[in-house]
Amino acid sequence: MWSRLRQIPIKHPLAFGVVISTFKTSASDLLVQTVVEGKKEIDWKRNAAFATFGCFYLGGVQYAIYVPLFGRLFPNAASFAAKPIREKIKDLKGLTALCGQVFLDQFVHHPLLYFPVFYGTREMVMSKDPDMMRMLRTYRENMKEDLAALWKVWVPSTFINFAFMPMWARIPWVAGTSLLWTCILSAMRGGDVSHGEDLEAPFPTGATFTLVKEGLDDMFACPVDEDAALAHLCISGAGPDRIGHVARMARTIADAGGNVTYSKMIRLGQEHVSLMHVSIPPEKRGELVDKLHNNKDLKSLNIRASPLVRRRTGTYQNAVAGFKIHCVGEDRAGMLAAIAEAIASRNMSIEDVQTEIRRGEQNKRDFVVNAEVVTTTRMDQEDLDSVIAEFKKLKEELNLRVVDIRVHMDN
Repeated sequence: MWSRLRQIPIKHPLAFGVVISTFKTSASDLLVQTVVEGKKEIDWKRNAAFATFGCFYLGGVQYAIYVPLFGRLFPNAASFAAKPIREKIKDLKGLTALCGQVFLDQFVHHPLLYFPVFYGTREMVMSKDPDMMRMLRTYRENMKEDLAALWKVWVPSTFINFAFMPMWARIPWVAGTSLLWTCILSAMRGGDVSHGEDLEAPFPTGATFTLVKEGLDDMFACPVDEDAALAHLCISGAGPDRIGHVARMARTIADAGGNVTYSKMIRLGQEHVSLMHVSIPPEKRGELVDKLHNNKDLKSLNIRASPLVRRRTGTYQNAVAGFKIHCVGEDRAGMLAAIAEAIASRNMSIEDVQTEIRRGEQNKRDFVVNAEVVTTTRMDQEDLDSVIAEFKKLKEELNLRVVDIRVHMDN
């Protein structure tokens, strides 16, 4: 039985590759829908579309490219793959053919055929009103990031594929690498609205890589709301920077029986700024405030202690949706104001925002915004699409290179 099964991919390489590619693409999309997006009901129409893409393009078209076409262009490819490593190293013609296959696959096939087909499929599946010109514009905008992300993963994999895999195993190798990467990426990325299709694709795009190293924090856990039996204080301090400021503040709080649950400290030029959320038994609150104000070593910080109550930022008391917004563009006046106004116009509350200046391409100044935003309004897909559309418009108005939006819905 095992002997017969082993012969299937050798005797029927095209059918075997089609089946593997179809299953892989379908399984990747199911993984994203159930694990990453947390859907209770599977979108079988979407899954069927990606399974079709895997069947006809990944299994069929790529087989035609990797096996018959490359087999004719590089007639010694199969024999080179079967040689032991020692003989491969000595085979100059074989190594040249190997590099030629990798070059054609990664620098001709993918930029000119694979990506356009993928973006076309995505446009047909994701858009209510498909527009091929819009698809081409999107690919042109993402091309640099897309190819950089693709090559990091697939150039090494392609070398292994063309150097060691027999002809019948080329498509299964590609499918296996693609499935493994999609699974890893899905686990790292979390839920995504503006680039959700990146997770469903057979490869990661540049938009995916922009935030791939970041995790999705729990946006709905506010430390002020944690324990109603305790008093909560917002303690801030700002003044000339000195070594030990943080240590002295933290020690004073600890000695008074307080607990720092959330804090941020930063040095801006010669100035030091500290912000802490402290929980403490109500009867010890006055003692802590007195110790902070009477500590001579903290006088230069102008300590301010304010009592906190359960969150009352306007009408925001129970957030049900959280957004992480990441924007990058060449620095110009008014960028933060425009982004903050777009958020406020949606009746959403900014929980945290950080900005910085970086050196971008051609040594230009890039302005970077990272904002965490929440809303109490239940949002359906149409609402989310509207938010994305507004930020796409903002991207054009501010000439931003990157606008990434990740969303987390509180079920």
